[in-house]
Amino acid sequence: MSGQGAEAGIPEALLPAAPDAVTAAYWEATRDGTLTVQHCPACGAHQHPPRVLCTGCGGTEGLRQVPVTGTAVLDTFTTAHRAPDGRPLPHTLGRVRLAEGPVLLVPLLGDPGSLSCDQPVRLVWLPLPDGRRQPAFAPAHIAPPEQPEP
Repeated sequence: MSGQGAEAGIPEALLPAAPDAVTAAYWEATRDGTLTVQHCPACGAHQHPPRVLCTGCGGTEGLRQVPVTGTAVLDTFTTAHRAPDGRPLPHTLGRVRLAEGPVLLVPLLGDPGSLSCDQPVRLVWLPLPDGRRQPAFAPAHIAPPEQPEP
């Protein structure tokens, strides 16, 4: 995939790994712009990223991806101002807590100076070279950017 990440707006070093048996359903849903988390029918827990067992009860039966709203709050974030590999800077990574409970580590869009902990954020999508989409978040009060067609 050399060079394709830059075309998609994501530095190649930050491109997610190819889907596997555990993550395939999650990544397939992103093609439609649907954010999902894994749900355990045994205990009702939601988790992300997808795993082979539930982190709540240890169950392995019936784990499946379910859609979530994408409503979240920013727990914490960091902004890189220097990078040895030439990726675009500044680059901000955040820990967001979904309304459904799971925590995601995601790119944050917008001016890093406008971010603060406990701030509501909204889901946006970054296109990946293979048709999948990378979830990212932006401050909820900023107007949504034009979303690229898949």
